[in-house]
Amino acid sequence: MAPYTTFDHISDPNQTTYPTPAFLRMARSRRSRTPVLIAIAGLLLLILGWRSSVKLSARPAFSTSYRLAGNTQTPYTAPQLHDETESPLLAPPTPDDNSTVPMGLQKSNPSFHLLIPATESNSKLCKTLLSTFALAYPPPTLVNYGKKFDGDGGDKGTHTGKIRGIYDYLSDEKKVKDGDMVLVIDGYDVWFQLPPVLMIKRYQQLIYEANNRLRRRYGTELKPTEDKAGSEMGPKYAQTVIFGADKLCWPNRSSDPACAAIPYSTLPKDVYGPSTDTHPDGSHNRPRYLNSGTVMGPVKDVRAIYEVAVEKVEKENRGTLGDQFVFADIFGEQEYQRETQRLSTQGAGGRWYEWLSNALGASDSPLAANQTINNMTVIPGRRYEFGIGLDYTSEMFQTVTHSAGDISFLTYNDTTVFSEVMTQHSNLKAFPSVPPMDIQYAHGPLWYSSPGNHSSDPEDGILLPHSDKLDNLPERLDWFEVPLATNLYAGTIPSLLHINGDKSPLDDWWSSMWYHPYGRALVRRFIRSTQTRQAARAAAAGGQTWWDMRGGRGGVWTDTGSWMSWGEVCKKTEDAVFQDGKGKWGMEEGSRKVTNSFGMVVIADEDE
Repeated sequence: MAPYTTFDHISDPNQTTYPTPAFLRMARSRRSRTPVLIAIAGLLLLILGWRSSVKLSARPAFSTSYRLAGNTQTPYTAPQLHDETESPLLAPPTPDDNSTVPMGLQKSNPSFHLLIPATESNSKLCKTLLSTFALAYPPPTLVNYGKKFDGDGGDKGTHTGKIRGIYDYLSDEKKVKDGDMVLVIDGYDVWFQLPPVLMIKRYQQLIYEANNRLRRRYGTELKPTEDKAGSEMGPKYAQTVIFGADKLCWPNRSSDPACAAIPYSTLPKDVYGPSTDTHPDGSHNRPRYLNSGTVMGPVKDVRAIYEVAVEKVEKENRGTLGDQFVFADIFGEQEYQRETQRLSTQGAGGRWYEWLSNALGASDSPLAANQTINNMTVIPGRRYEFGIGLDYTSEMFQTVTHSAGDISFLTYNDTTVFSEVMTQHSNLKAFPSVPPMDIQYAHGPLWYSSPGNHSSDPEDGILLPHSDKLDNLPERLDWFEVPLATNLYAGTIPSLLHINGDKSPLDDWWSSMWYHPYGRALVRRFIRSTQTRQAARAAAAGGQTWWDMRGGRGGVWTDTGSWMSWGEVCKKTEDAVFQDGKGKWGMEEGSRKVTNSFGMVVIADEDE
């Protein structure tokens, strides 16, 4: 069947004609044509303004509550969480503490993996690790640890090796499954602030909202059903992977699709006042450019992105500019393809509307902007659709490049800071006066490191027995009582901070992180939590309640399968990380030797 627009210019010869109404004859006269056109343009401006306001009001910019995902009918829904455990994904109900558990059970629910590319250890890496311990994230896996690179470019091939290392790990079916969730972060400038249960729920919510936007913009199409037995209508595009968002595009050229063809931010167009998106140094730009230092999604979909990245750096020699260039390039190509296909398949009415929107400066298509975009070379058979999107509101990932001024550490039970914030940020319209609801309903900050075993009897043989000197923690601590890095303009409290760009906050902000005063005690507590009854039962149940089926607390895995304890990987970093003046790890109360349950020495007098 021909499309409806095919017949728009054809008239029925047998159709009865009627006299033209007087108001139409007037409109067609030369004298009345100009005011009529002005009236039509005014009406269209009202329509454009209404459509823009609807888009902006679809999600409040400054909400004091956080809406959790309630609709699971999305192209991809992250595995649901089970309460009161180490946060399993799709975990079945577990027996109560006093019942028995059949031995030999295998983990059947998806896992959550945390990958950190890091070739060596230092205090910066150990600060990242401390933040994962304090909040009970999966045991980190260090990719490329101990490897030396001597390739081309200023980075000597480390970025190419980083991409290859992560791709190889995600391709190993013995380590990961397609349905698992994976979070990849840079190793030396990322600090977690909120627990993993909130990270995943926010991922779910952002995916849900992004797919609603994609459905409205690009529509639906007939797709095969999951069993391939038939077909059904589904969204043309679906997002499953989330990267962080930057305010400036680099190191790609400004005319590349990575910079010029990507969507606009979902933040309000005036979030920074009149200088929004026009400030000379970019600090008032809305984040919309991909940052490769943080990415989260299903293993299958993240691996597909890294597979193309490997091809670009190894076959096309495009890795010398870094992984940032490569992943931004992939995102730009995806968005260029999406938008060119949308524009090319519009009907006459849609094309006219796009033209008028562009003429009036109201178009929401990046391809309609008055700038030159380098046309990408389409390679037949190559995949360009990867379900990539960005965290525009910094709910999961807060990048700091040109955004340090957006962030303040707020203690929400101290109302005196609010007037100070408004004084310092004169263009700030509003900011949350209380933490969002997902934080308010979460366990307190100290809960996640686990109560552990508080025995102080040396005869118990407990590793790191409780010490009154080292393990003093508040009996109760609420999220309202600790400083939380808050994006004042987005109105969000991010799950992690990615301190890219200017590195001075790595020193200036560390003491402001809520866990800083309790760092040593939290690490010790986290290590002891492996010796509790709950931990033994979790192991016997096949790790159903673990993020990572390998288990392990208080250390890291390497991509070669080796386990390294905190004392091994973070030796001699105590002064920079804990900053408490209590001495070397494990030697705080004098010289002694500590062995683990396998008889291996993990703390000794020798400073090897």
